[in-house]
Amino acid sequence: MKKKNWLILSHGFNMDGRASSLTITDKIPYLLEASIEPVVFSAITGIKDDRFSHKQFLAWGPAAFRFDFRHWIANQYGRGIFYKVSTGLVSILLTPFIALEKFFLGYSSQWSWAMPAYVHGLQLIRDGKVDVIYSTGGAWSAHLAGLWLKKKTGLPWIVEIHDPLVIRSGPSDPGFKKPKNRDAQFRQYLEKQICKYADLAWWFTDGALHYAKVRNPNLNTPNNAHGFMVLPGAEPPGGLSASKTHQYSECLNLCHFGSLANDRSLSTILKALVPLFKKFPEARRHIRVHAYGAPLDSLTTEVVKNLKFEDVLLAQGRLEKDAITGKSGRERVVEKMQSADVLILLHGNDEWCAEYIPSKFYDYLWTGRPIWGITHRNPQLDQMLLDRGAYLSLQLDTGAIELALERIWLDWKGKQLIQPTWKPIGVDQAVNTILTQVQSRAN
Repeated sequence: MKKKNWLILSHGFNMDGRASSLTITDKIPYLLEASIEPVVFSAITGIKDDRFSHKQFLAWGPAAFRFDFRHWIANQYGRGIFYKVSTGLVSILLTPFIALEKFFLGYSSQWSWAMPAYVHGLQLIRDGKVDVIYSTGGAWSAHLAGLWLKKKTGLPWIVEIHDPLVIRSGPSDPGFKKPKNRDAQFRQYLEKQICKYADLAWWFTDGALHYAKVRNPNLNTPNNAHGFMVLPGAEPPGGLSASKTHQYSECLNLCHFGSLANDRSLSTILKALVPLFKKFPEARRHIRVHAYGAPLDSLTTEVVKNLKFEDVLLAQGRLEKDAITGKSGRERVVEKMQSADVLILLHGNDEWCAEYIPSKFYDYLWTGRPIWGITHRNPQLDQMLLDRGAYLSLQLDTGAIELALERIWLDWKGKQLIQPTWKPIGVDQAVNTILTQVQSRAN
């Protein structure tokens, strides 16, 4: 079979632990098996891949240059004195130029990476080395470069949209109104361009696809993009132990992995502990909430202080590669996931939750541990949780959260926590769907 040459535009390719990176890097083995020869363009922020042609480019704008430089220095030399001095000097030198860039454009920092990606991509296409342009993100600069290349060359362009480009304000807002923020304005424009010029475009939830269709009725019409939904899934994470059996300990360990924010906060759970401790005083000695992978949000910090929960909430920080064991940060995370009694899945409370599923959900499914999902306006996510056996609460229903926490406590005391149904979602199904659509479009 003749190999197809795909130019993959991915700003954050091979960045350890980044969802926007894993979403594409996990697909690569399946693309290679399908006789696709990738050429990857990325920023210098990740680790260079030696399995195929992987070219890394510095962004041309000052804000993105500063961002990329920081990550590159950290990868090369760690975050010690040299990192602090060199990145500090670069920040000082670039500050006036970043201010000008922000004043005149107002875009998110990574926008300018589109320029080197376009220039080098155009040369590659003119050399006859590209059959398909594939932009994925993450940072929308990859899609901007893909759009420019599509308009210039007419080659097939396929687009993978991780998070919605248009952020709606509420259930009654379809996203037509012009945003005040200039970056949001450009993302709104870019979505329209994708729906007009791309050959294929896919979103990661039913909700995201639905609202994209509402805003862009030309989607799925002749001579415009064909839009569909793909569940990104996740590969079985490194460090996963199929033979690991759960051991109950003296503590009920509720574990959250990933980023936190005031709209996705562990304070929701900490507040629900108050009535539980009042009803079951002994629970105060046994329940521990662990936060891995990110700093605590300000709401959580405030609640910990006010309720004196310093011994209840344990901030474990980010797990990096262990120099002694050689285990990667991802392997260490998976070990902690499998040791948890219950995995916490915080969805958030913003309207965009209707179009978003946390990427951590797909990793959780591989661990075989019970999940407690606290969700907001996303029937698709709710159904996937229920289909697999999970504790489920709605973010805005305080009583339901308190009842779920009480049920978890009683189940743990009886050593009868939910045994989840084994239904992980792999990356193979995502790649099969994409390749089927590509083939259908080619015919």
